[in-house]
Amino acid sequence: MALSPFKFLQEVRTETNKVTWPSRRETMITTIMVFVMVALSSIFFFAADMIIRYLVTFLLGIH
Repeated sequence: MALSPFKFLQEVRTETNKVTWPSRRETMITTIMVFVMVALSSIFFFAADMIIRYLVTFLLGIH
């Protein structure tokens, strides 16, 4: 089942036209949400790392 490159590109264009693309506003809101979640995650993991570090140094008696 070999297709010509021209036919393939036509099918790709047809399928691309069926896609519902997000608006600029939706894209901006989603991007901001991603940055907020990354910031919150980094704060959480930093705090968890510091707590674990403190506990390990306390238990092992490392100064």
